[in-house]
Amino acid sequence: MRRIIVLPAALAIALAGGTAGLAAAPDVNDQDRSFLVAVHQGNLAEIQSGRLVEKQAAGKAVRDAGTTLVDDHTKLDEEVRRVAGEVGVRLPGEPGDTQQAGLRKFSAMSGAQLDKAWVAAEITDHKEDLAAIAKERTDGASDKVKQLARDAEPVVESHLKLLEHIRTG
Repeated sequence: MRRIIVLPAALAIALAGGTAGLAAAPDVNDQDRSFLVAVHQGNLAEIQSGRLVEKQAAGKAVRDAGTTLVDDHTKLDEEVRRVAGEVGVRLPGEPGDTQQAGLRKFSAMSGAQLDKAWVAAEITDHKEDLAAIAKERTDGASDKVKQLARDAEPVVESHLKLLEHIRTG
């Protein structure tokens, strides 16, 4: 009789612990992790390049776009860091190698040369960002990370429109 009582009690404790453990563990897949890391590194690079063009660009529209990107990507990155913390994804402290190479290239430029190269690169980057957002929305597992992607999409789209407007004059 004692054995019959102990087994259900042990099973109940195990199930409760198991359920609590599952509820606390976010449903995050490799796509979610990759997305968070890539977006964070992209934000860091956007902030640095935006600050650079604020100082070194020739055109007011480009300098203003740099300010917009600094402000918006700072806010976006606050959300990325918050969500990454909630789902247990560690983020790197700096942009990726390719992004750092781009930043070095831009820092060697100034004036109209920087304006043209930066706007072209930013248009490409923002198109790639929109593709990454679409991939996260379809292949991600975490509702929190997918919501982050949905929330970022209109900001990235507005940047793309702004940059394309600058390029076409």
